[in-house]
Amino acid sequence: MADVNVTVDVAAANITINETANATLSGRAVATPEGLLIAYSSLILMAIVPIWFGAFRSVVFNKKQKDSGEKVESMSKKDAAMFPIVASCALLGLYIFFKVFGKEYVNLLLTFYFFVIGVLCVTNLLSPIVKLLVGNYIPNSEYRVLLLENSKEEHINQAFDRMDIIALILAGAIGAWYLIKKHWIANNIFGLSFSLTGIELLHLNSFPIGCILLCGLFVYDIFWVFGTDVMVTVATSFDAPIKVIFPMDFLEHGIFGKNMAMLGLGDIVIPGIFIALLLRFDCCKSNGTSRAYFYASYVAYFLGLSFTVLIMHVFKSAQPALLYLVPACLGSALLTALVRGELGLLFKYEDHPAEMLRTGDSPPEGDTTADTTAEDTTADSTAESLDSTVDEADKKEN
Repeated sequence: MADVNVTVDVAAANITINETANATLSGRAVATPEGLLIAYSSLILMAIVPIWFGAFRSVVFNKKQKDSGEKVESMSKKDAAMFPIVASCALLGLYIFFKVFGKEYVNLLLTFYFFVIGVLCVTNLLSPIVKLLVGNYIPNSEYRVLLLENSKEEHINQAFDRMDIIALILAGAIGAWYLIKKHWIANNIFGLSFSLTGIELLHLNSFPIGCILLCGLFVYDIFWVFGTDVMVTVATSFDAPIKVIFPMDFLEHGIFGKNMAMLGLGDIVIPGIFIALLLRFDCCKSNGTSRAYFYASYVAYFLGLSFTVLIMHVFKSAQPALLYLVPACLGSALLTALVRGELGLLFKYEDHPAEMLRTGDSPPEGDTTADTTAEDTTADSTAESLDSTVDEADKKEN
């Protein structure tokens, strides 16, 4: 049930990534220093947690794809170069729609879309928890939905079990809570599930692809925030769970606070899929014994996001977060590779060879996923590395 259009969610999430300051510090009651500290700390925490778990889940998902031999869906260099252009067109289109039709009608359609996608993402995350809690008490059975055309062409082939059905009911209840109340906790459940699922499923195949994507969105972010009012206008009009929020008046009103600080999911997912790539590179290169690139980029992201919040608070204006996050993530990875003498390995690494991306077939015998391992590292040791990482990821999730 995790097979959802994550690309659409990430593109839409980029709409609000720069509206944190504008929506929280402009035209509202002044928050106390303690309230600001709690709100901003909570936003940063809600950003780094899904990146951590999503990165490890991406290792597990990547291994399953390789083992199954299925055709791999991964972002190419052309996709990465086009992404900022497509996102710009989507952003400008929404801006025009809001101006012409009014935000009530547009938000009605978008709310329904994100409700469906959100329920599927939450179900995907709740299923393992439900199995852990009630799996020993409720008899389980497996089901399959199959849709064929002329008994040959397969359109839908989805397997699920009773635990998935229970998770779907619980996710539907959370979705109904969001639709009726638009409560910030329900919003955050959806937002965090979008982030974690996006980081798990959206894969960058190589470091150069990640560089192209981040550099393109770096320019996109700066232009639409500082160059026009499009980003701010759409962000203030867009009412969907594509952001995480926390009340700055939490100390005064608790969970019923209304004065919200917010962070768009684009600031989480875009750097998150890049950090997940570096974790997979670590696993392939060092047999799981070192996670230097992952830790370096993860700490750099934390520092970059903290600096973004500081600049936003000091200048009390919307900031293009990727202006700070992109140099932090790219710079940390390049510096780590330079210090370790592995710059060439980093740029040569690929999750999947080109042949597997086209057909799903395994690479010819003698080929490796990338020329990033040391000469004495064999394909078997790489597989053992991924296995050990999968076990560690499962332990962390439990």
